[in-house]
Amino acid sequence: MKQEYDFSQSVKNPYLKKLKKQVTIRLEEDVVDYFKALAEETGISYQSLINLYLQDCVKSQRKPSLEWVSKV
Repeated sequence: MKQEYDFSQSVKNPYLKKLKKQVTIRLEEDVVDYFKALAEETGISYQSLINLYLQDCVKSQRKPSLEWVSKV
């Protein structure tokens, strides 16, 4: 290794803005099971599949239907 490196000609990482942010999220078991089964079919990790689905929702501006059912 060199004693010093010259970074004066370096370029910022163009992918820096695309880094993923780690979050903790609680999902229902059936949701996780669905994506895990889909992961086995596709060979893509279930976390990546969930991320891809959410990215698709963002791109298409899809909003969840929030309908509350009364248990009366």
